[in-house]
Amino acid sequence: MGYRVGVDIGGTFTDFCAFDEDSGALHTLKVFSTPQTPGQEVIAGITGLAERYGVTPQQVTYFTHGTTVGVNTVIQRRGITLCLFTTRGFEDVLEVARLKMPDPYDLFSGRPEPLVTRDRVFSIDERMLFDGSVDTPLDEASVDAAIEGVRAVGGEGVVVALLHAYRNPTHEQRVAEIIKAKAPELTVTCASEVWPVIREYERTVTAVVAGYVQGRVAHYLDSLQKALASAGVPAEPMITKSNGGVMTAEIGKQECAQMLLSGTASGVIGAASVAMETGARAAMSLDIGGTSADVAIIRDGTPQYGIGEVIGEFPIYIPTVSVTSIGEGGGSIAWVDPHGVLKVGPESAGSTPGPACYDRGGERPAITDAFVVCGFLGQAALGYSAVSMRTDLSETAMATVAEKIGKSVQDTAEAVIRVATSGMYLEVSKLVSRHGIDPRELSLIAFGGAGPMMACFLARELGMREVVIPRVPGVLSAFGGLIADIKNDFIRTVYLDLETGSLEEMRAVYADLREAAIAWIRDEHGYEGAVTLLHSADMRYRGQSYEIETPLDAEWIDSGDLDAMAGAFHAAHERIYEHADADAPVQIINLRLVVVGTPPKPKFAPVETSDAAPVATASVPVFYDGATHTAAVYARGDLYAGQSFPGPAIVTQDDCTTCVLGGFTATVDPSGNLILSREG
Repeated sequence: MGYRVGVDIGGTFTDFCAFDEDSGALHTLKVFSTPQTPGQEVIAGITGLAERYGVTPQQVTYFTHGTTVGVNTVIQRRGITLCLFTTRGFEDVLEVARLKMPDPYDLFSGRPEPLVTRDRVFSIDERMLFDGSVDTPLDEASVDAAIEGVRAVGGEGVVVALLHAYRNPTHEQRVAEIIKAKAPELTVTCASEVWPVIREYERTVTAVVAGYVQGRVAHYLDSLQKALASAGVPAEPMITKSNGGVMTAEIGKQECAQMLLSGTASGVIGAASVAMETGARAAMSLDIGGTSADVAIIRDGTPQYGIGEVIGEFPIYIPTVSVTSIGEGGGSIAWVDPHGVLKVGPESAGSTPGPACYDRGGERPAITDAFVVCGFLGQAALGYSAVSMRTDLSETAMATVAEKIGKSVQDTAEAVIRVATSGMYLEVSKLVSRHGIDPRELSLIAFGGAGPMMACFLARELGMREVVIPRVPGVLSAFGGLIADIKNDFIRTVYLDLETGSLEEMRAVYADLREAAIAWIRDEHGYEGAVTLLHSADMRYRGQSYEIETPLDAEWIDSGDLDAMAGAFHAAHERIYEHADADAPVQIINLRLVVVGTPPKPKFAPVETSDAAPVATASVPVFYDGATHTAAVYARGDLYAGQSFPGPAIVTQDDCTTCVLGGFTATVDPSGNLILSREG
């Protein structure tokens, strides 16, 4: 036996969880991220685990890793120079998109420039029909001409997205063969291989995002593999996926679209496990790191999934954990615009130079500096002693903003916290409105380096009654990677009426999907454990424009129980739209299959219980709501299950700091989670 290690790389810190398979102990660590030298933070963490806990690289039997390299590539537009091959007449597919304004409430809102500009789109003479039959044979001379066009514009890669290739990919495959033979220096991405579904724009934009990041993702994963091998780690690195599962790094090099939301999905998986542990039927995760804040809705311990999540400015139409970026992170910079209005973010101090209080060269105030000035931070070292807070540097940095808005340094710091909170409040309000949820019914599960610091402020504004701070909140995303299942999605567009005559094709398609799923998890992934297959179908009433993913029982498919399938769809339609028509004809557009393998998961021993009152290590002044209050300081490691204390209070631990405002009471539950209950 050895150690299972989970890693999550953020903009400021890289988080580590090492689970001892023998004793059940969990060791955690944070090191500064090194975006300028990818992979070095992993080596630093592996070295730190050995020095601090005696976890040698050779003892690592399982290594899983969440990364934001894909999404950051899109946000920063640092991908390869990409070209697009389309069926002649469809060259404007990315420009036309869905003809929707990004923000319907902004008269000046405009759509972003596509990742492939119009001068890098080339047409191919061919055409498939909707049923997969050939209308116009592929003209290979047009492919040769398109390749010359790519060379003329300096293209480094090509996305091939031809009409109706989801039904018959032979033309796309042949175009890819020609490119590889005549221009082997170009990377090639076929849309039918990324996500083979109907709707041309959705399929094309997803493939374009995948092709755009593929080079950087593959380079990053290759560097990670080499770094781990050089460090002596024998385990094959696993990568967390957007759908909450994991896959090998080798597969990730080719299927990079599946890991675009790798880091954020891991955090939600970790939060979902906390929701199950605490019995929270409905919860919202709040993951605040150094650069951003992300939220997700969790019901009955299960994250919400969806398609069409936005990466940077572009949607991707593959199954993902539904995560919404709602605002600023702990490193977000406070500044004053030309009109004298205080703003926070989106620029972040990152790990270098970091907030001013880190004493790493930062001179502009960040949200973290605001909490230092207000007295909430600075009571203990952060980041496993990697950071000793410099209050004087925070005050100096905050003074530059205070002078511009004519307030004291302390009042300015509180204003920064209020502005950040209000931005989060606005975006969370939009999110819960879309889901039809009353936030007062949700438990707020706060994690990330800055989540526990800001949670009470946001919960108070939203009227939420309970905040949950997990046992290892600062490294929960890394922990989420440790407990993630091995998981992959398969889909086939079929366009079938839900009737007896369609059963034979349904069964044949599902047989193909099952064969592909088993081959993926057994042959490509090497997993030998028990496997679960989850069936579903994208269904709609005939004449509707969009579908509802409806879970199906495998027994219904085998026995041909059409009434059960239709009933499941009617129930789903009723749940979403509050009406259903049991007499209307139903269509199946896509058949879906999810394969799941469950590796061993860490289990923790209950926390020791005590009836004694918790002992504070200090009392300090804190400033919020325009007044100074006295807050007791507690060390998280000194707290026992059953103990409670009122706010205002500060709870310190190596991976983060929890701020408990007045009006909240903190209680330690049997699993060691800190439950902050709001009075009244």
